[in-house]
Order: sequence, then structure tokens, then C-alpha cells
Amino acid sequence: MTKTTGAQYATENIDIRPFHVNVPEAELTELRRRINATKWPERETVNDASQGVQLATMQALARYWATEYDWRKIEAKMNALPQFITEIDGLDIHFIHVRSKHENALPLIVTHGWPGSIIEQMKIIDPLTNPTAHGGSASDAFHVVIPSMPGYGYSAKPSSTGWDAPHIARAWVALMKRLGYKKFVAQGGDWGAVITEQMGVQAAPELLGIHVNMPGAVPPEIDKAAATGAPAPEGLSAEEKLAFERLQFVYSKGVAYGYQMGLRPQTLYGIADSPIGLAAYFLDHDAWSYALISRVFEGAEEGLTRDDVLDNITIAWLTNTALSGARLYWENKLTYFGVKGVSVPVAVSSFPDEIDLCPRSWAERAYPKLIHYNKLEKGGHFAAFEQPQLLSQEIRAGFKSLR
Repeated sequence: MTKTTGAQYATENIDIRPFHVNVPEAELTELRRRINATKWPERETVNDASQGVQLATMQALARYWATEYDWRKIEAKMNALPQFITEIDGLDIHFIHVRSKHENALPLIVTHGWPGSIIEQMKIIDPLTNPTAHGGSASDAFHVVIPSMPGYGYSAKPSSTGWDAPHIARAWVALMKRLGYKKFVAQGGDWGAVITEQMGVQAAPELLGIHVNMPGAVPPEIDKAAATGAPAPEGLSAEEKLAFERLQFVYSKGVAYGYQMGLRPQTLYGIADSPIGLAAYFLDHDAWSYALISRVFEGAEEGLTRDDVLDNITIAWLTNTALSGARLYWENKLTYFGVKGVSVPVAVSSFPDEIDLCPRSWAERAYPKLIHYNKLEKGGHFAAFEQPQLLSQEIRAGFKSLR
């Protein structure tokens, strides 16, 4: 794995350049052409999702994507926000940076995951920067920084190895310091949680604490048993046994993409070449979010909209980041759900449809400085996207004691 040295980047450009998204119309026309030219397989031979993303869901998504979906709406929303590019460790990093109007706002860096982008977090910007308009007080305000991970969205694609979660964690500290923040907090879900927890392991003096909504709190013996198909360890509470069963299901039936990208990301030419291939791969993240998305394309209104789902897929298509994003799994040497040794204060929000449930007992063992724990009544893996109001309230509550 390539290691970087300070000397390598002695001539690094530390300028912060404004950025705007401007997709040529020809690319949107070509996208629609490719959707309409999809070579469809036959229907699955079961009446559920046990074989994967179902044909009816994908054909409903394709019809909407090719005929009604309008990329220009999300492009305008992105361009209404202050976006920038800056070079860190030789790589251009794209980020949104919205400062609160309130004095003494707490600087916060929020990290997305896979299959994700900064679009996931855009719904929480106003509740966090402008809390008085969302049921909070001025003392709850944050300055919000949302970077695109390396190889995702409008950040550059690494051309060599070494951009793993610990490296990204160090880069985020460099970014916050470059923006002039001497003290800050961090938040994330999915890869964002893994990276945020690495920030908590590295414990830069500027980092006051972290908040995660996919906590890495599964005790090692439980993580190992779930991953290997062993029976549940003795003495688990009912809540811990449920969390064990959820994790066992995820390992055995739910993260095929993680194994594929972790071992052979370059083989995935199909998702770089076919919009429908990419969409199906992205929809197959987890059983609970897939069920929600299927209902949305059947006409239900809950959490996500059809446009939300397609905004997140389309940004990956237009930036051709399917494979550069996949390589993060290949780079990874960490447990996704297990304890990582975070030493800074930690706030945890446990959503019921998350892929790893987190009983309070596990959170207390994993995080010696647990400052907030809450078990939510609704919401899943893509919390910022699906339940922005709830997550915003959790972030405010989680960091209150650190102000």
C-alpha cells in the first residue's frame, strides 16, 4: 500500500476554489438513450426479493428515469449551496461548506457512505445551520462541511493505492483546519461512520467528539460468531440476541456487494457501462432500504422520493465513479461493525432499520466516553436522506454537552 509523506506534498496547492456542477445536455440525452436500450433479463423465479432486486422495481425505476426524472432540479439545489474544491495529499477534494448565521456555531464535518454522495446529506444542512427555523435554538447551530469521499462524486479519483478510511480521516482533519476551524466535531453513517470513528481513534486535538448512526460497537466475539455462522454466544439479552440475528442475516445474505468490491472491484465493468446495472447494484444495499425504495416506486410516499433515489444514482453515473467508489472496499482492512478503539466522546443514534442494531449495552462497552445514546422509533441506514429531521435533532442532542 502506498504511503504518503509530507515531503511529497510540499508543493501542494492549498487554495480553496469555488465549484459549480454543470452537466452538458448531451450527457443527459445519452443517459436516457442507454436506459431505453437496456437489455432486460427475465423476471425472478420467486415472489420476494430473495434473488435480488426485482424486475418490476427496476422497470418502474427505468420508466421514470427515462421519461420524467429531471437532473437539473438537483443540480440547481447543489449550485445554490457554497461548493468548493481543495487539494489534500495530492487529491482534489470536493465539499459543501455552509456557515451558520448564528454566533458560536459548532463546526461539523459530515461524511456520506456507499452507495452515496453529498446529495444524501443536503437535507440536514438547513436544520443544522439554521436551527431556529426547525424547532431548535440558536445555541444548537452548526457550521456544516460535507465532503465527497475520494473517488466519489466530484472529488478526484485516486490513481494509486492508500486512500483507505484512516487516510480519509486524516484528510478530513486537514480540511477542517484549512477552513480555519480550531475545534470541531464529526458525524457519519455507513462509510461515513467508519471514517468518523477513525477520526475518533486518531483523536486529533482539534476533534471534540463524534456522532455515528452506524456504530461500530459489536463486541468482537459476537461479530466473529455472526460472520462465521456460529450460534449466538450465551447470556445475550433479548435486545442483544435480536442485534446478533440481524448481523448474522447481513453477513450471510445481505452484503454480497461488499465481498465483490472488497475482492475484485475492477471486474464491475457492467455497472460503469449500464445505468440500469448501476441502479440495481446501488438498490441492493440492504433489505430494509430496498423494501422502502420498492414501495416508493410503487407509489408510496415515505422518507425517500423517487427523485431522491435517482439523484444519488445519477450523480455516480455522470461522474463515472462506480469503480473508483468500489475500490474503497478493496482498500479496507477494518471491521465494519466491530469495536475500533475510539477514545474521544461519542454520541450514538440507533435506527431500527439499520443493518447493525446497537443495544445501549454494546455502545457503553465500545465507547468509554459515551455522551449520548438514543434508540429511534423509525428510520434506516440512510438516515440523513430518509429522516433528516430526526437525525438533525439527534446531532444537536448528541453534541450539546461538547459546546
